[in-house]
Amino acid sequence: MAKGSPNRIELLQGTLDMLILRTLLFGPAHGHEIAKHIQRTTVDVLQVEHGSLYPALHRLERKGWVISKWEMAKDRKRELKYYRLTPSGKKQLALEESKWKQLAGAIAQVMWPAEEG
Repeated sequence: MAKGSPNRIELLQGTLDMLILRTLLFGPAHGHEIAKHIQRTTVDVLQVEHGSLYPALHRLERKGWVISKWEMAKDRKRELKYYRLTPSGKKQLALEESKWKQLAGAIAQVMWPAEEG
């Protein structure tokens, strides 16, 4: 996460993995595309730095949730490492989304209770 911009928010521990898995649900992407998708989708509120992104991608690969393959870039001038979601990665994403909804609901209940007092 970039620091310094008042509009940017730090990611909660563990949410980067979920955001990467969700991004890859749309299809294969290289690291820079993943980071840009998250930044663009959140209207620059979340910006994933390479120092956080690549360790997360390697961790997801070790867990078998993503696979990677070097492929020629669209400009045909270089190879890029493209990441793809695996079937077990899709299952993990569903689990992570469920946990996230539960957490967000619990936080909302504390922050904005239906009735106070």
